[in-house]
Amino acid sequence: MLVSSDDQAVYLWDADSGALIRKFTGHSDRVASAVFPPDGRLIATASDDKTARIWDAASGRVLHVLSGHRNRAWFAAFSPDGRRLVTASYDKTARVWDVTTGRELMRLLGHTAPVSSATYSPDGRYIVTASTDRTARIWEVATGRETTQFKHDDQVDSAAFAHDGRRVVTGLSDRTAHVWDATNGRQLVVLSGHTDLIGSVSFSPDDSRIVTASSDQTARVWDARSGEQLLLLRGHTGQVWSAPPTAVASSPPPAITRCASGTRRPAPRF
Repeated sequence: MLVSSDDQAVYLWDADSGALIRKFTGHSDRVASAVFPPDGRLIATASDDKTARIWDAASGRVLHVLSGHRNRAWFAAFSPDGRRLVTASYDKTARVWDVTTGRELMRLLGHTAPVSSATYSPDGRYIVTASTDRTARIWEVATGRETTQFKHDDQVDSAAFAHDGRRVVTGLSDRTAHVWDATNGRQLVVLSGHTDLIGSVSFSPDDSRIVTASSDQTARVWDARSGEQLLLLRGHTGQVWSAPPTAVASSPPPAITRCASGTRRPAPRF
């Protein structure tokens, strides 16, 4: 398991034993995001020091320092094939990088406020960004062209594609999550129940459920079609930053939640 930290480091833990495998140091400010590519050989980090970094997961060696953002880098995500990395920044841009060379390939320009998150579609052809400018946007990777814009009544803190690429879910500061048709921008359903901002959203592997994580110290599981709340996960004593469902065949799927208090909790099998 990867844990990013306010102490400027990233920690890799053995998920079974809980033993610390490696500590990654080099950033000069808080590390906001740390992710693996699909093959698990690398690690990418994004930091308040305005850089992202690509590391060798086995040795802990820094392979590339990705410099160019003019303000905090909040978020990083690999493309499905692991060859590209997208970063989201407080400088109102998302940027695409070549993982092998560390070269900047593209800037996604158009947001008028900080970009909170940026993630690829499952086929790697599109990127969805979330921004405090109250929009989420879909961009075509080949051209950098904005194709779809989702307008909201409050700042958007997170966004993610469904695994079939046909829907997008967004998490807002107004405590709601919204599900959208990715092709025409039509709103499909609103998920209401959290009592504080929603910082993370994701679909289950079969796209039938949505998991949200919130500053209200809970994660929740929802029916992706009807918007019905199916499960409320309690136990954390701080804001819950993420709750990605694990790729197992259950409905709803298990999830691992990550909390501001530094704890991670596995959700029970449903």
